[in-house]
Amino acid sequence: MNAEFLPGNRLTLLNSGREYFPALLAAIEAARVEIFLETYIFADDAAGHAVAGALAAAARRGVRVNVIVDGFGGRNFAADFQAGLDAAGVRTMAYRPEIGRFHLKRHRLRRLHRKLAVIDGRIAFVGGINITDDDNAPEEMRPRYDYAVRVEGPTLGQIHHAVRRMWEIVRWANFKRRFRLDPPASPCCAIAGTQHAAFLIRDNIRHRNDIQHAYIEAIDAARDDILIANAYFLPGVRFGRALLAAARRGVRITVLLQGKTDHPLLRYATQALYAAALQAGLRIFEYEKSFLHAKVAVIDGEWATVGSSNIDPFSLLLAKEANLFVRDREFAAELKSSLEQAMADGGRELRPAELAAASWHARLLRWFSYGLVRTALRVAGYDRRHGPDFTPED
Repeated sequence: MNAEFLPGNRLTLLNSGREYFPALLAAIEAARVEIFLETYIFADDAAGHAVAGALAAAARRGVRVNVIVDGFGGRNFAADFQAGLDAAGVRTMAYRPEIGRFHLKRHRLRRLHRKLAVIDGRIAFVGGINITDDDNAPEEMRPRYDYAVRVEGPTLGQIHHAVRRMWEIVRWANFKRRFRLDPPASPCCAIAGTQHAAFLIRDNIRHRNDIQHAYIEAIDAARDDILIANAYFLPGVRFGRALLAAARRGVRITVLLQGKTDHPLLRYATQALYAAALQAGLRIFEYEKSFLHAKVAVIDGEWATVGSSNIDPFSLLLAKEANLFVRDREFAAELKSSLEQAMADGGRELRPAELAAASWHARLLRWFSYGLVRTALRVAGYDRRHGPDFTPED
């Protein structure tokens, strides 16, 4: 499905939890009819308790509050928050709750990785920020760096439809017949601004490749520059070929990746591709100031995306994801400026000479990690067509 860009939106870029949570809490506190919230992680920390408290207060004043938390990422949610939310009248469900031991099988790797909120059918939030503090990380990785967007306008109708559909899917899977939804409260959604935006999801039925296709279409059309910031970056064949083709026709490509990570295996696997990417003309920066969790991009100063989807096989092939795509020079300029400032403040550019000087055991670790990730994909049922396209370093 191609992205349907709708005009008339007002979009507000939110940088990390310091901007996201005040905006989210204000919207929840102003809710009068209904709230939908989807998140991968709902942490037992200050941000988690603030959001849970606001949701409970909304339910007590008669707002229909619907919350879905991933059963693996939010596996402690029930113990931490369930009783208080239930008592207030908040309706909560887990997506694929973990039962017993986690096995490396395709159906268990399918997670709800979306981070969405829709309030009263008039305000939505889309991005990569979980319900957790920026500082809920090891001391050397604080604060978490990420983005979300506050959305008003016609594109909100696409988001509202997606959260309602997810609620119905999870309701049936959990046999929660009493959690049936009422009809939408009011027509959605009025003109709110001048910006063009589209909302896309990734699932395993009709929208398996929508987010990836939107990226590749924009990369194929790029003429000047591409700036990608992504927490977990291991592009598949089609994505990799699109980047290489763009580099060959003279497009300037910059990729900002994690310098500090919570998943070392994937980072080492990605580093195995650095030499080939640099040889192709890409510039690679690692963000070393803190923990980069962003999943964003800007192309040719006009096209931009903010969402939950990493550029790796697990996000693009397995997890349920959601991204907002924007065609607006003002929004793109703001996001690009923010990323360039992040690179200036905490990014370090990787040079070919640095990679060439790496020790044999560092090269072995990268090669071994790359092999393990490829093996995991094969075990999960995906073959070479979905694997990385850059050739690992020798």
